[in-house]
Amino acid sequence: MAEETPGKVRLPTGVSLDWSDSAAEVFRVVVGPMDNNVYVLACRATGEAVLLDAANEHGRLLELCATLGVRRVLETHGHWDHIQAVPAVRDAGYEVGVGGADAAMLPSYDFVLEDDAVIEVGELRLRTIATPGHTPGSMCFSLQGAPLLFSGDTLFPGGPGATGFPGGDFAAIIDSIDRRLFSQLAAETLVLPGHGLSTTVGNERPHLQEWIDRGW
Repeated sequence: MAEETPGKVRLPTGVSLDWSDSAAEVFRVVVGPMDNNVYVLACRATGEAVLLDAANEHGRLLELCATLGVRRVLETHGHWDHIQAVPAVRDAGYEVGVGGADAAMLPSYDFVLEDDAVIEVGELRLRTIATPGHTPGSMCFSLQGAPLLFSGDTLFPGGPGATGFPGGDFAAIIDSIDRRLFSQLAAETLVLPGHGLSTTVGNERPHLQEWIDRGW
């Protein structure tokens, strides 16, 4: 059964409103065999939105894009479980962006995401944060003016993303988390990862040395 956002549209089945403030809304749907979180960040003022990670189940994602006013798609990284729906969303007319070091991992894409760039989503401003380690081109996205981070597979409750895949680098992901996330973001920042439950910077930051000592 479809859910309804307050005073707005009826959401497709399985889609939840995960976070909101006076300017923005974040919707989430879980797709595919790896239970990937796919997020839509929407501007309340203009109705424009962006989708993060065209992971799988392209039919559901295209319905979500049409319902919530998505204009383009941003990939957190190039691993197979995060990109399965990329060809379908591109065929439907949505441009797809990815970090340059991961671009060759995608079957196709439209633009390269640069570090510390600002992506306009209506009146919202989404900042790119290059966080190599899980993959060489991993990107996180922070919402300017709000305590919100889309962390992809860089940061989860309990530690960093896996680095045992080709291109993974444990020292690099620790450095990324320490310098680019923990050192820059407020403790109350909500972390929305590529799989599983959310957390906050404040919950995770005290455990950095534990992760270094255990080596994963």
